[in-house]
Amino acid sequence: MTLTHEPAVLVLTRQVVPTIDRSKYTSASGLAHGAYVLGEAPGGNPEVILIASGSEVSLAVEGHEKLLCEGIRSRVVSMPSWEIFDHQPQEYRDSVLPPNVRARVAVEQASSFGWAQYTGLDGRIIGMKTFGASAPLKELQRKFGFDRDQIVTAARELLGRK
Repeated sequence: MTLTHEPAVLVLTRQVVPTIDRSKYTSASGLAHGAYVLGEAPGGNPEVILIASGSEVSLAVEGHEKLLCEGIRSRVVSMPSWEIFDHQPQEYRDSVLPPNVRARVAVEQASSFGWAQYTGLDGRIIGMKTFGASAPLKELQRKFGFDRDQIVTAARELLGRK
């Protein structure tokens, strides 16, 4: 990271998350920009963008793969740092989150706070509605709907498909 005038923190998880197949998905070099296109529909031109950071990225990837199987052109954006992304030139930010693609789904298990600036008014945020819920992770994910199917359903609804 090239930050020289402000602090930066890289937070890691203890959760068991799948390793992303970098022969299928882009490298993590875009991390230095705060957000980058991790997965793209063949030929590009996404209909819907799935945005996530941290351990939620694997859920977005699962949703992306399901949407592609259904013929829906989706893009996965890994966004580990809002602050770094916001400092990128507008041209770069628009290349990651094209303004004409208004169907956007953000996935964040910690809180939905702040994600609206990236999903816009037409997007959907799949986020925790209750702060401080405590239980085994899989049980919380099931209770709050953090799974591939909820992401796919949100994307379909945004596109007006069932």
